[in-house]
Amino acid sequence: MTMATSITVRVPLAIRRRPGRKTVVTPVPDGGEAAVPTRADTALVKALARAHRWQHLLEEGRYASISEMATAERIDRGYLGRILQLTLLAPDIVEAILDGRQPDGLTLPVFLAPLPSTWAEQRLVVRSDRGAASRLTRVRPSPSGTAACAPSPR
Repeated sequence: MTMATSITVRVPLAIRRRPGRKTVVTPVPDGGEAAVPTRADTALVKALARAHRWQHLLEEGRYASISEMATAERIDRGYLGRILQLTLLAPDIVEAILDGRQPDGLTLPVFLAPLPSTWAEQRLVVRSDRGAASRLTRVRPSPSGTAACAPSPR
């Protein structure tokens, strides 16, 4: 029988405090690339994940309605409905949110307001540099009965 040996590995690292959590920062290896820190909005990313999870539960028939799901999940039906509208965002907007590339003013409360119905309108609002958050929340009904983004005065 052989005797067990132990190995000690030392890894230099730093612990950085961020709002609400601590993050381990590892050193950059010689000749390697530095990790690019993400500035993804965690609340928005979590809301997107919940929206797609809840949409999947509805599609697979686990719940017959939003009301039934809200009761089972113990959350407000209106909140669940507003979160579910995040599943209707344009794919490139979702990708930008997950990568942390959305404009600074676009946070979860802004996305919980009624959204423009078409991806093209959503892109125009999100990619606009000035006042994107305020224009996203200014939605008016269109003649067809769907929500449309109202132009803001400049």
